Amino acid sequence: MEEAPAIPLTDDVELLLERSERRLAVPERLLNLEELDVLYDETKQALWTFMRPKDRPSFTRTMLTDFEAWQSLIKQGFGPGRLPLRYLVLGSRAPGVFCFGGDLALFHQLIRERDREALAAYGYRCVEILDRNMHALDLPMLTIGLVQGQALGGGFESLLSFDFIIAERGSTFGLPEVTFGLFPGMGAHAILSRKLGAAMADRIILSNETYSAEEMYDLGIVHQLAPAGEGVAAVRDFMAKTDRRHAGVVNARRATRVANPIEMSEYYRIVDLWADAALQLREQDLKLMQRLASAQAQKAMLARAS
Repeated sequence: MEEAPAIPLTDDVELLLERSERRLAVPERLLNLEELDVLYDETKQALWTFMRPKDRPSFTRTMLTDFEAWQSLIKQGFGPGRLPLRYLVLGSRAPGVFCFGGDLALFHQLIRERDREALAAYGYRCVEILDRNMHALDLPMLTIGLVQGQALGGGFESLLSFDFIIAERGSTFGLPEVTFGLFPGMGAHAILSRKLGAAMADRIILSNETYSAEEMYDLGIVHQLAPAGEGVAAVRDFMAKTDRRHAGVVNARRATRVANPIEMSEYYRIVDLWADAALQLREQDLKLMQRLASAQAQKAMLARAS
């Protein structure tokens, strides 16, 4: 006859043990990325990620390396037969900024050096990350972009790859590349033209206008608005309301991708056009690009100091 354990495990203790095992199963490197803070919420089966840039809140090469590792580790550690994952959330810890987009300081340097290969390689990395996110890493989950500030250039483009965008009131969106003679080369044309039609996509891409969260909501780009400072709570509320119909929503998003497919070759061709255009920029364009990069760096520094 088997002896009963000296201290019987209660349901609460067993639940704590299960949660501890889940935490231990999260790939350790995923929780120790250089510029991304990652937290797994086992109760909602949600992975929260916040960009934590060391310098400008832009997609630097270091940040891209973190995103590549982030995606690879999520695919390795989560999904059927592994840790359950229903929601993947991306926000930013940069005060007042989701992301300024492409690394203007790097672009300026590479253009000066006439290094088209490096420019194109940067763009390829960006659209490859975007495409994997667009397909939710081939996992049965929903992706959510949380905006609590400015989303400009590539920062705006990256958001377009999420299933849902939740933005706090006061957040702004824009594609300012036209001001220095370029265009957004990492997804905007391909995705916006499918979401809004070619005419409206052109208006947003070429107008150099800044759009409010409310305007983006009216266009259907932002899916839910939240009061300022309550974006995280709005994401949690979205999860609670979506849990019951999660499987249906996941497959509805998959159906949308089937109906409006974007091949990688399209992204690559647009990046090639972008790299060619970058090498044709005039001296005054390059000076403006440099000034914008400096202004972004200064704004980030002042925000961290405040």
